[in-house]
Amino acid sequence: MDLNLTGKHALVCGASEGIGRASAHELALLGCDVTVLARRPEALAAVAEGLPRSGAQAHGWIAADVGDAAALSAQVAALAAGKPVHILVNNTGGPPGGPAHTALDAAYQDAFARHLIANQTLVRAVLPGMRSAQWGRVVNVISTSVKEPIAGLGVSNTIRGAVASWAKTLSRELAIDGITVNNVLPGYTKTARIEQIIGDRARNSGQSEDAVIEAMRRTVPLNRFAEAAEIAACIAFLCSPAAGYVNGVSLAVDGGRMQSI
Repeated sequence: MDLNLTGKHALVCGASEGIGRASAHELALLGCDVTVLARRPEALAAVAEGLPRSGAQAHGWIAADVGDAAALSAQVAALAAGKPVHILVNNTGGPPGGPAHTALDAAYQDAFARHLIANQTLVRAVLPGMRSAQWGRVVNVISTSVKEPIAGLGVSNTIRGAVASWAKTLSRELAIDGITVNNVLPGYTKTARIEQIIGDRARNSGQSEDAVIEAMRRTVPLNRFAEAAEIAACIAFLCSPAAGYVNGVSLAVDGGRMQSI
């Protein structure tokens, strides 16, 4: 199986922690040059410094706010002009929880900007390099909510679904240039995001966090939460040459929790 990404350059978003950081690590192990992107310069510098290196690999970082489309576009376009990006991992922390019907318009607008608009901005910035190489990978880290909405995550359910439809459309438009577009749908994963969800559910239900965790765990056939590295391994595979004929899919990595086919 060809997993070799030597000579490729990956831009991994939300990479200061969690799934983004784990994805950057896995891609570096496969030989990729990796640029990590998030908001905290100090954390990013530490992540980039700690990534595996072999031979001439060169890793870097960009501190950017994905909610500022103009600045994000300029920063990533400058990166891609000097060093074309072949792999883009779109990964952004989820919106705050709560019912869909009580969410303010601003909550939807902010989530739309930080997810779909940011993803579109990034794709536009890196697309020239992918087309020039006639090779590219775009992987969007979304949620199982695109197939089965999750209670208490009204804004997230809505925006994630929009991103999934956007990605499916792109997969058909860009395939002719050797560029694949796929989504990874993580289940319950040991990250800061799951801690936020557990805290919200505990406050809303009056249960202890331990009780909430146990109830969530029981819904997963594998009877545990995922490690970030397990999600990252699937992302790295979709970025590899071996996955060259996988295009337009939404891959659930959830331990079998979803009940739909």
